[in-house]
Amino acid sequence: MRTIAMFWVLQIVTGSDQDRRLTSMELTGMEMKGEIIIGAVLPIHVDKSYPKNNYTQKPAPAVCKTFRFENYQRAQAIRFTVEEINQDPDLLPNVTLGFRVFDSCTVLQRAVTGTLQLLTGQGQPQPNYHCQQDAPLAAIIGHSVSTYSILMAHILGLYRYPQISHFSTSSLLSDRTQFRSFFRTVPSDTFQSRGLAQLVLHFGWNWVGLVAIDNDYGQQGIQMIKRDILKAGACVAFTENIMISQQDRNAPHIARVIKESTAKVVVFFSTDIDLVHILDEMLKQNVTGKIWVASEAWATSPFLAVEKYSRFLSGTIGFALHSGTMSGFREFLNSIHPSMSVGREWVRLFWEEAFGCKFLDDINITNSQTPPIRECTGSENLQSLQNNYNDVSGLRVTYNVYTAVRVVAKALQDLNMCKNGEGPFSNGTCASLLNFKPWQLLHYMKKVRLVESSGRELFFNENGDPTAVYDIVNWQLGPKGRIRQVKVGSYDTSADTESIFTIDTNVVQWGTGGKEVPVSVCSQSCPPGFRKASINGQPVCCFQCIPCPSGEISNQTDSLDCSKCPWDMWPNVQQSSCIPKTREFLSYEDPLGATLAATSTSSSLVPFAVLVLFIHYKTTPIVRANNYSLSCLLLVSLSFCFLCSLAFIGYPQTEKCLLRQVTFGIVFALCVSCILAKTVMVVFAFRATRPGSSLKKWTNPLVSYVIVASCIIIQTFLCILWVFLSPPFLEHNIKIKPGIIVIECNEGSPVAFWCMLGYLGLLATVSFIVAFLARRLPDSFNEAKFITFSMLAFLSVWVSYIPASLSARGKYTVAMEIFAIQSSSWALVICMFAPKCFIILFKPNMNSRDHLMGKEKTQVKKF
Repeated sequence: MRTIAMFWVLQIVTGSDQDRRLTSMELTGMEMKGEIIIGAVLPIHVDKSYPKNNYTQKPAPAVCKTFRFENYQRAQAIRFTVEEINQDPDLLPNVTLGFRVFDSCTVLQRAVTGTLQLLTGQGQPQPNYHCQQDAPLAAIIGHSVSTYSILMAHILGLYRYPQISHFSTSSLLSDRTQFRSFFRTVPSDTFQSRGLAQLVLHFGWNWVGLVAIDNDYGQQGIQMIKRDILKAGACVAFTENIMISQQDRNAPHIARVIKESTAKVVVFFSTDIDLVHILDEMLKQNVTGKIWVASEAWATSPFLAVEKYSRFLSGTIGFALHSGTMSGFREFLNSIHPSMSVGREWVRLFWEEAFGCKFLDDINITNSQTPPIRECTGSENLQSLQNNYNDVSGLRVTYNVYTAVRVVAKALQDLNMCKNGEGPFSNGTCASLLNFKPWQLLHYMKKVRLVESSGRELFFNENGDPTAVYDIVNWQLGPKGRIRQVKVGSYDTSADTESIFTIDTNVVQWGTGGKEVPVSVCSQSCPPGFRKASINGQPVCCFQCIPCPSGEISNQTDSLDCSKCPWDMWPNVQQSSCIPKTREFLSYEDPLGATLAATSTSSSLVPFAVLVLFIHYKTTPIVRANNYSLSCLLLVSLSFCFLCSLAFIGYPQTEKCLLRQVTFGIVFALCVSCILAKTVMVVFAFRATRPGSSLKKWTNPLVSYVIVASCIIIQTFLCILWVFLSPPFLEHNIKIKPGIIVIECNEGSPVAFWCMLGYLGLLATVSFIVAFLARRLPDSFNEAKFITFSMLAFLSVWVSYIPASLSARGKYTVAMEIFAIQSSSWALVICMFAPKCFIILFKPNMNSRDHLMGKEKTQVKKF
C-alpha cells in the first residue's frame, strides 16, 4: 500500500475549521471539458476522521483532513500536462483533451466512488451503468496507494479500461491474470526490494532490522527484502510492523526493540505519515546510533527532513524515484488564483492553508470565542511562498503523474495514426479516436514508447511495469542544520550488468560525521587463523570465532572451515598461511652435534694413545700378563667405537641409514667379544696351574681368537639378515614434533635393532658373570675385577638408554644413542686400561715379574 502523504501541514487550523472539512459528497473534484477525458483518483487529503456512529441512522461519511501541498501539486500536474498537450500541434492535433480528478482522501470507499463516477459519467456512482455522451473516457490515473489501486484495478479490469498509477508500487499489481489493464509509471517494489537488499549488502551490513507498515505495500516489500538478504547469507535481527489500525502505530514497542537490538542498521518500508509516530517515540526513548535505510515512500520526504529529527535521521540512505524536469511548471503553479473556474473549491482550500486565512463565506461568525481569522482577499502573492507546492527542485512523484498523462496521450496518438487495412483489430480495422472502445486503447497502451525529458525511453513490459530506475539519496546535514537529500548513486535495471547498481561512497555522509562506513554485524568478523562456529539458537550471522586446530590454517576472513597444510608445511604464528616446516636432524652446525662430534673425535685418540703406550711397553710384564694381542685389538675396537658415533651426526643419507647401526653393532661386538675372550683366558690361565688340570690346552692364544671370531660372526649374521629383510631407510617424520620435519633413519625393523643390541647385552652379561666368578684370582695379576666393573658400567649405560631413547624425540633420540656409545666406551677404557697405564707410567716398580709372581703366590694360597 502507498499512502502518498508527503508533508503534514504544520499550520492546521483548529476548532470549527476541522469540522468544516469537505465530505465525499461535498468535494466534487476538479474538471476540465474536452473531447476525450482522462480521469484521475488522487489523495489530495491524507488524513480523515469518522464521525461518531450512534447506530440509529446511516453512518456519516468520513471527514477529510490535512490538505497536502505536494499532493495538490500533482493534481495541478494533470492540468498542466493536459494543457501542454492541447497546445502541442504535433500531439493529437485538432483534439482537445479534458480531465476529471477526484479526491480519495485516503478513504477506500471514496476511491471506489470516484472510480465508479468516472465510469458512469454521473455525479452519483452507478455500477454497470455508462452515460458519457459528450466525451469518451480514455484512462484513469491513480491511485497512489497500492491497496486502493488493487481495488480500482479489479473494477477497471472488468471493462478493460486502462489504469495507470504514478505511485502504486506493490508487486501484487504485476499479476497480469488479475489486473489485465493496469499500468504504472513507477517501478514495482520487486525491483526496489532487490535494490535495497543489494544496498544493504554493498556496505557489508549482515545484521539488520526490518520495520514495515502492515499493508500490501509494506508487507510485500519487506518480505522480498528479507528473502534477498537471507539468500545472500545475511541475517535479520528483528521484523516489526507499524500497525496503522492502532492510534500509536505500535511505536513504543518498535522503538524499544530498535533501541535494545545490536543491529545498527534498520530498513524502514513505510510512508512518512506513519513513520512520524515511530520517530516521535524514538525521541522520547533517546534512540541514537542507528543507520536508517529508506524506501522510496519517504526517502525524499520534506516532512521528515526537519531539524527535529535531524539528530538521528542524518546519514539515512535509501532509494528515491528517479526525478525529471517539467519546463514552465513552477510558473504554472504560481499562476493559479481563487477566481479561476477549474477546480475552484480546491484552489480556495489550498489558498486558505497556504496563507493562513479564510474566505469571507467560510468564516464562522457565530462563534464569538474563536480567535479572529484573517480574511483571504485573493491578492496574496504565491511567488513569495516557499513550500512543497511550488518546489520543483526534485520532481519525482509529480513527474510520474506528468509521464502518466503523456503516456495516455501517446497511446491515443498511436491509435489515431492507424491506417485502415493495417490496423491491429479484425480484418485490419482501426479504432476511431473520438469513438473507441476501452480495450482498443488498451492495445496501444501495451505497446506505447515515450521519450522522457531526460532522454530515456519509457515502455511497459508484459506485466505493465516500466524499467526500474531509482536514485540513491543520502540525508546530509546542511550548514544551517537542515537536512539535504543528496543523490549519491543510482539503481538502473536497464543498464549493463556492471552498472545496474552504482554508488559513490566518497560522497556519502554517515550520522557519525565521518566517511567510514558504519558496521552492523551480530558478531565481529573472524580474522584469518580462525573459523566461524555457530551458536545454538542464534542466526548464522551470530557466531563465535574458534582458532584453527594445530596444523590447519584459514587465510580468509570469516572462514567456515580450516584447511590442513601440506605435509611439508606448517601454519605461521597467526595460522593464516602455510610456511615450510623446519627440518630437524643432528647436524654438525648444531651446537649439540658439534659438541658430540668433537667429543667423539677427541675420545677416539685416547685408546690410540694407550695402544701406542702398550706397544712401547709390550715387553714389560704387566703388558705381557694382560694378553697383549687381545689388548691391542680391544684398543683398536674402542677407537672405532668412539668414531662410529660420527655416522649418527649430519644429514641422514640413505647410505648412512643403512650402515650406521650395522657398523655400531659389529664394532661393539668386536669390543665386547675381546673382553669376553680376555675374561675366559684369565680364568683358563689360573685354573690350568693346578696339578693335573685339563684346562691347560685351552690356554692357547688361538682360543681367544676363536671366541672373538665366533662372537663377531653371529653379530654379522644378525646384521646381514636385518639389512636384507627390513633395511633401515631415510624418513621424514612429521608426527613426533608438530611443525617440524624430523629427518631421521627409520630402523626398518625395531625387532632387528633390539636383537642386535640384546646380543651385545648378552655378551656383556656373560663377561660380567665370568669376571665376577673370577674375582678371587690373584690381585696383582687379575683383570677380572676391572672387567667386572667395566661390564657393570657398560650394562648400566645401555639399560638406562632404553627408557631414555623411548622418551626422547627427534634429534635428541640420536643424541641419546651417541651419548650411550661414548659413555659405554669410556667406561671400558677407564675400567680396563686406566690402572695398567697408571702402573706403567707412575708405578714402574710394580711392573716387574717378581712383584707380579709374588703377588700371584699369595693369591694362589688364598684361593
